[in-house]
Amino acid sequence: MIELALAIAPVFALVIMGNLLRRINLVDESFWKQGARLGYWVLIPSLLFYKLSTADIDIGLMVPFSITLCGAFFIVGAITLVITRWLRTPAPTRGSALQGAVRHNSFMALALAENLYGTQGLSLAALASAVLAMVTNLSIVPALLMLKADTTEHSMLKQVCRDLLHNPFILSISAGLAVNFLVEDRIPILHDTTAMLGAVALPLMLLCVGAGLRVRGLRAGIAPLGLSIVGRFVLFPLFVLLMPFGLGFQEMMILLLFAAVPTAPSSVALATETGGDVPVMNAIITVQTALAFFTIPLTLAIGAMVLN
Repeated sequence: MIELALAIAPVFALVIMGNLLRRINLVDESFWKQGARLGYWVLIPSLLFYKLSTADIDIGLMVPFSITLCGAFFIVGAITLVITRWLRTPAPTRGSALQGAVRHNSFMALALAENLYGTQGLSLAALASAVLAMVTNLSIVPALLMLKADTTEHSMLKQVCRDLLHNPFILSISAGLAVNFLVEDRIPILHDTTAMLGAVALPLMLLCVGAGLRVRGLRAGIAPLGLSIVGRFVLFPLFVLLMPFGLGFQEMMILLLFAAVPTAPSSVALATETGGDVPVMNAIITVQTALAFFTIPLTLAIGAMVLN
């Protein structure tokens, strides 16, 4: 476990560094928003396109890989919605608890996969990110909109379609898979450029994740915060391990990594857009990111023992 902690330490060091750099005002506050925007629209899509378009994708692997991730995703999401309904949690807070339980910080997962398992691990992580990006946009957005009392079926369908068509992750993933299956060789200039942009993506995004953490305003309901933590760090990894699809050790460890990372920083923006509980969402992101320093090595160590 100590070796695992040391292997993932550089990733968390960048998160901490980003928070410290924001606090000492080394760069203007607007830099972090613009950096995160650049990463979301250009750098991470470039990384995903490059990795998926050049990876040796095993079609036979994609089905159990996707079912394992999606199965755990939907089970944990359903449990969260049932418990929050039983607790009579207000609809906006239910949406924030749901995001905290099932969404993932893809920047952190990709960086950890590369640190722990090298280029092959990063390619598998890009595939996992592709699966979860599709599932999240097709399920979480409708679920959050359904929790809004003023949402009609037409407006919900319109927003889901808009998000799918404008989501840079989904567009880059679709383009990467299309190039992988249809083009035999690397495309000059395009692959070189996306490789260079992708190399910048993870360090910058991890710094921006750290800069976005806010210690103030952590007063949030204990129930939704605790439920999101249990769902994210206990139930999601547990159901990944329980899925009986016979995946190899490295594939399972990559899936566990995605199951164990904290929720996505972009959850705040989605909570704002869909009428969610933004203070609770901020608290969930900050607390989960802090806990992940300890829970990720523990989850991976337990997973390795179980799988071996």
